[in-house]
Amino acid sequence: MADQSSTNATAYWDAGELGCGQLIVGLKRRVSQLAPGSILEVTARGPGARIDIFVWCRMTGHRLLSEAHPIYRIQRSDA
Repeated sequence: MADQSSTNATAYWDAGELGCGQLIVGLKRRVSQLAPGSILEVTARGPGARIDIFVWCRMTGHRLLSEAHPIYRIQRSDA
């Protein structure tokens, strides 16, 4: 995973302390509203956020550009 911290995000979301279920539902909804190739910057302070976001990106095909807990940058896939 490359560090793309210099890349401007298209959208931002502060997920606070949301747990796995709510975090994933929120990610799905927000990423689906973006155009392919767009970047969502998420602030997620929950203790499981790091693994939840990594696994969700892997399962959905979206690209996790960078992770520096609590900041994550996700690029929407073309599909």
